[in-house]
Amino acid sequence: MKRLHIHIKTDDLENSIAFYSAMFGKTPDKQEPDYAKWLLDDPAANIALSTNRAATGIGHVGVSFDTVEDLETVAGRLHGHDQDLFQEKETTCCYAKSNKYWVRDPQGTAWELFQTYGESDQYGAEPDVATPIPDNGGCCAPA
Repeated sequence: MKRLHIHIKTDDLENSIAFYSAMFGKTPDKQEPDYAKWLLDDPAANIALSTNRAATGIGHVGVSFDTVEDLETVAGRLHGHDQDLFQEKETTCCYAKSNKYWVRDPQGTAWELFQTYGESDQYGAEPDVATPIPDNGGCCAPA
């Protein structure tokens, strides 16, 4: 299954969890002191909250893929469209181990394309999505 991914920065995790739990009709599928995630089937979405940056609001958007093959198919299409992709293999981000690509759309919106293959007990480093993606030194590298 492919899921739309939205990562939202909050300065009040407890209140945000209460709001989104009411909206989605369920508690988070994963919760840590600085993070919460809902894996929704209707709509098919991966909604994450974190407190790891000063700026609040939408951090980035993306697509979560079940298989690395599906991830590579989309990355290949973007390569063919002359898009600059920043690849991260076997990285740790948001308490998960993933393979991913970062790309910006023509308006500059940061998109994260990823395939998660395991859990982690570390959050990992957050990307600076205001910085050009190929120059940000890596996203969500292990702490």
